[in-house]
Amino acid sequence: MKEPVAVEIAGQRYVVRSEADETYVRTLASYLDEQIDELRQTSKVVATQKLAILAALNIADELFRERRKRAELERQVREKSRSLLAFLDGQLAKWSRKTTTK
Repeated sequence: MKEPVAVEIAGQRYVVRSEADETYVRTLASYLDEQIDELRQTSKVVATQKLAILAALNIADELFRERRKRAELERQVREKSRSLLAFLDGQLAKWSRKTTTK
């Protein structure tokens, strides 16, 4: 296990133990802190716990949207790959027929 990393989120100090490196942990904490701060500025919610839950929902939404995009891209790549493979098989079959008839 890595050394503990002290981070500050929404004005509170937390010590995080993680297998991830310190820079990554600090980046995550900073991102969460920014999300909470943005909500604090744009909403009427004052309680830090509620802001944290709203931030978690926003981050979960981002994650699910990115997963959907990734799944769609993977589908497109599979489709293009099948199409390309079919094209190459056809070209190979044509080439094979030409070389065997000579």
